[in-house]
Amino acid sequence: METTTDKKENVDFWTVEEKKSSREKYNCEILVSNGSHDEVMATTFPNDAFVITYNIDNNDCFDLTRGTKTNIFDMYYDKFKQGLKNIDFGRGTINPKLWGYQSPKQSKKKRKV
Repeated sequence: METTTDKKENVDFWTVEEKKSSREKYNCEILVSNGSHDEVMATTFPNDAFVITYNIDNNDCFDLTRGTKTNIFDMYYDKFKQGLKNIDFGRGTINPKLWGYQSPKQSKKKRKV
């Protein structure tokens, strides 16, 4: 039997609009927002992503974000001010050029009769 204290609510501190504007304003992409430590340390992400640790209401939160370290710092400092704790490399192993790439579907060749 689980109690309410056993469950961790996953609250997203970024609105959809903020996530979209982060690409335009800061040239950053938020891949995982307020995930667990295991989620942001997964190897299924690109190897240029950073793990950002910040504190809200005495709880450590983890995001996985792509961008330059300077732009990431600016974005998180503007949002969380003194709550920003750490920006570190993620453990992704996928080449950024190939991450999210889907090979084009080959069309069926017509046979000449």
